Amino acid sequence: MTPAGMLPGEPIQLVDPLGRPVPESTLRPPADADLVRAHQALVVGRRVNDQAYALVRQGRLAVYPSSHGQEACQVAAALVLGEQDWLFPTYRDTVSIVTRGVDPAEALMLLSGDWHSGYDPVATRVAPQATPLATQLPHAVGVAHAATLRGEDTVVMAMCGDGATSEGDFHEALNFAAVFRAPVVFFVQNNEFAISVPLARQSVAPSLAHKAVGYGMPGRRVDGNDVAALLSVLGDAVEAARAGGGPQLVEAHTYRMQAHTNADDATRYRKDDDVEAWRSRDPLLRSATHLTGKGLLTEAIESEMTAAAETLAAAMRDGLMADVEPDPQELFAHVYAEPTPQLREQSAFLAEELGREDAV
Repeated sequence: MTPAGMLPGEPIQLVDPLGRPVPESTLRPPADADLVRAHQALVVGRRVNDQAYALVRQGRLAVYPSSHGQEACQVAAALVLGEQDWLFPTYRDTVSIVTRGVDPAEALMLLSGDWHSGYDPVATRVAPQATPLATQLPHAVGVAHAATLRGEDTVVMAMCGDGATSEGDFHEALNFAAVFRAPVVFFVQNNEFAISVPLARQSVAPSLAHKAVGYGMPGRRVDGNDVAALLSVLGDAVEAARAGGGPQLVEAHTYRMQAHTNADDATRYRKDDDVEAWRSRDPLLRSATHLTGKGLLTEAIESEMTAAAETLAAAMRDGLMADVEPDPQELFAHVYAEPTPQLREQSAFLAEELGREDAV
């Protein structure tokens, strides 16, 4: 592909904010069944976000970075993957992890303050959520390259936000992936803010997708609130990577409706009017309107979807409300594969101290 052929155009859209189909001759529309499945995941995703915020207020989660308003990105990134593929999420991608099939209580274990990710990355093919920006991207490329060396049919979905594109790890990962033609899809969720820093103060490139061209890979832009377009664009990117086309980059244009986390005061750096302007672009509302117009969503079906989401939210509450008695010896269990003499000494000292307390 020539550099000119790699240049991204305007964000692709299949369904406009009013739920109306947009003519697009070059984009394959998703099947009706896939659209319904994605809408169910959107309903669940919105409920997960709302429930997580409630759990923060109840002291069961230490922090929660909401993806409210970005659920279409979350859902599509997981649904286009096969069972053999890997998902590398960020701290804001809980809904994507849940859509991948991970128990929501386990997906939130890290954010509750536990020492581990809460789920088995190998069994679920979901890497632990990465809190530092972009550090998971070189790891994602490594997994993809290793799979290629082993002859495995594996594609890796490497998720990040716009702020991550300013980090060195992002550029190192893109370069490594391009040189080794690793089957990776870099999925940039551009929600216009890196905490309090707007995109205009992060990059002067025409778009974040343009950054792909410098590394010899195609970049595409898509409406991040249009789940139909996301399924098509990300699905095409996964197929291209799987077929030996090398790494792909997709930039989704969306918006972070809520604060960076529950600990953030977003009113200090953006206006309520700016947030309000995005409410009409809600991906859940857009999907519902589109499916209703196609005769694929009725009140009865919608009620079933809502009930399923409520059942999942209840299980999520029960899982995170359960009090677990911590084992202090876990402090030493996974520091090294073989405990060092110092660790054994510290472990024995702690055991002796705890034994004294029990004897009192």
